[in-house]
This record gives sequence, structure tokens and C-alpha cells, in this order.
Amino acid sequence: MISKIFRTIIIGPPGSGKGTISTRIVKDFGMKHLSSGDILRKQILDGTAAGSTAKQFIDKGQLVPDNVMVQLIINELKKIQGNSWLLDGFPRTLTQAKSLYEEEPVDVVVNLNVPFNVIIERIEKRWTHIPSGRIYHTEFNPPKLQGKDDKTGDDLIQRDDDKPETVRKRLETFQNLTQPVLEFYRSKNILAEFTGSYSNEIWPEVHKLLSTYKSPLQYTEYK
Repeated sequence: MISKIFRTIIIGPPGSGKGTISTRIVKDFGMKHLSSGDILRKQILDGTAAGSTAKQFIDKGQLVPDNVMVQLIINELKKIQGNSWLLDGFPRTLTQAKSLYEEEPVDVVVNLNVPFNVIIERIEKRWTHIPSGRIYHTEFNPPKLQGKDDKTGDDLIQRDDDKPETVRKRLETFQNLTQPVLEFYRSKNILAEFTGSYSNEIWPEVHKLLSTYKSPLQYTEYK
């Protein structure tokens, strides 16, 4: 557990193991986990002013504006004042990062720097049973019979989102959007970057940083 109120953001490309690292941070350090997607859905469901505004854009197939997303996040953070928190999936743009920092100064930003070729190789080995949503991985969780669902025997397929060319485009888009955000946090001396291929390789360094955190960060890159 961290004795002081601790405000953390975790950033990482799709397939980087961000979910695994987030779960471990929350478990070991007693933080509240806030996912931007969950917050958006909850505030729309609750009918808050920001949620209703966001829904208008979503219903039109448009992106939710930065100022609305910031307000959605701030609304939730105010509800857990006095608690340490881990924010996942936000900010996505430089404008969001600056606006959030003005309202809620962050202590440390954890960036997972996993090589794209590792992520692509990892994701392209995923196969899905569409009717049930069961996901298999040829290396980590292979089906009992190659290409077949364990329970039904149906054919497994590789979703378009999991094909190498699609994954690479998503990663490149993520990198282009995120780079200015990382530079902003680096300028504030609160960015800690962890380079590795697997969660079990990265996690000990993340744990060490959060256990021994001092501000400003003395070392910002871990390999």
C-alpha cells in the first residue's frame, strides 16, 4: 500500500499488457481503477450532463470532444477524493492531458513501451469463437483441437482486428496520438517508461518504482 494519496496514469498500446499491469497495481497498492470507457458508459447510463452531451456525439458516430471527455473524467475523480487512483485509457490527446493536469495534478505516468513487432506477433496468434466470444491463443491458450472451439467444435476465426496489417495501423495511430501526451508528461518530470516484451518482465520494475516513488522522478526509463 502507498501511504499518501497517489494519482497514477497508465499508458500503453493495444496488446501491451496494460490490463495485466493495471490489475497488479490495483491489487498491490490499493488504488481505485478508473477506465475511461467504463466512465463514459456509466455517465451516459446515469444521465449526467456530460454523459448526455457525450451520447449526442456518439449517436451521430462522432468522437466525443476533448472538453466533454475531460469533464466526464473529472466528475468521477471528484467522487473518489481521498483515495489513490489509477486512470486507464485517458488522456488520449495533448489537450486532454493539459486540461486534466490543471484539475488533477498527477504524481506519475506509467508508460509501457512494448515493441510493435512483439505486439503484432502476440495478437495475430489470437483466434475467436464468434458465437460465445471465447478467445484462444496458439501459444498461451491453445484450443484442444487446432482451429476448433473446445466446447462446440465450431471453427475458430481470426477477427479482422487481430490481423497483422490491421494491428499495425492501430498501433501507428496510437503512437501518433500519444507521443505529444508523453512529451507533455516528460516535461513535468512525471513520466516513467518501461521497455520490455512481457508483463512479467516489466512488472517488477513498475512495482519497484511505485514502492520507492520520489518526486520528481530521478530515473525515467527502465529497460
